[in-house]
Amino acid sequence: MRKGKIRIGDVLLLVFVLLVIIPQTRKPIQVFLNGIKVQLFSPSVLDAEAQVTVTPFEYRVTDLNGADVSITVGNGKVSFIGYWATWCPPCIAEMPSIQSLYDDYGDSVDFVLLTHEDPEVVRNFLERKKFSLPVYFPKMQAPEELYEKSIPANFVIDKTGKIVVKETGATDWNAEKIRTILDGLIAS
Repeated sequence: MRKGKIRIGDVLLLVFVLLVIIPQTRKPIQVFLNGIKVQLFSPSVLDAEAQVTVTPFEYRVTDLNGADVSITVGNGKVSFIGYWATWCPPCIAEMPSIQSLYDDYGDSVDFVLLTHEDPEVVRNFLERKKFSLPVYFPKMQAPEELYEKSIPANFVIDKTGKIVVKETGATDWNAEKIRTILDGLIAS
């Protein structure tokens, strides 16, 4: 290799590093890269021995309008519970697939998307992205079985409270595999 000769690969790497360092461009790049991951990976059913059951409980939450709501989990209806944030690139990347799933299954599955952010920030995010997802703000600690240290963390819980799917990180929730799982859980 000759000294002083600039290679195109070196220039591209430098530009990429600079774009990742700059805060205004970092998040869109992270969302884009996580979007690629979403396209490649879909959730899968936990092995039978890994499936734990959540004792049926009332999730006390506040909705976007400030109203107190109680959502029953594990007592007769399939639930999709997701923990997320507007500042989380993997969360943002998987939101379109969750929206598509909600559009088709919102009447037969309880969708509970939880965040600890300011309601106005969340409302602006949902409006800007044109999402109509049911977002709530928890007023209680999640059961231990639903506690994760990282977001996004999503769970599909059957009618009896068994956690059938547990995924952390960006995932394609609109995949045929998850639709088949939901169809089976709803029918049972």
